[in-house]
Amino acid sequence: VSLQESGPDLVKPSQMLSLTCTVSGGSLTTKFYAWTWFRQPPGKELEWMGSVGYDGSLHYSPYFRSRTSISWDTSKNQFSLEPNSVTPADTAMYYCSASSYHCPGRVCSDSLEYDYWGQGTQVTVSS
Repeated sequence: VSLQESGPDLVKPSQMLSLTCTVSGGSLTTKFYAWTWFRQPPGKELEWMGSVGYDGSLHYSPYFRSRTSISWDTSKNQFSLEPNSVTPADTAMYYCSASSYHCPGRVCSDSLEYDYWGQGTQVTVSS
């Protein structure tokens, strides 16, 4: 499975941001797979933002639940991330990833549970 992020590298505060992850070598609907966005701000740890499961279920970390939206397009084998009204604090490296682990009763949210990663895309929010 290969993943590739795409989207703008520079956006102004309050502008809309949309990042897309294109998946190849696998299907978004493969059973038990989770498709996820992480980000890593400068000097900070990797953060789990949210996931879309193989069944289309959506899961967000509490911090990002009201701050972002995740969607998927199974016809294009893509899933997307749209943060709401970005600020400079959203400057980060954004990664899409996939987990083939089965996390019963919960969504896989630990980066160690993810075995496929995109190369990441740097997004800078600045006026």
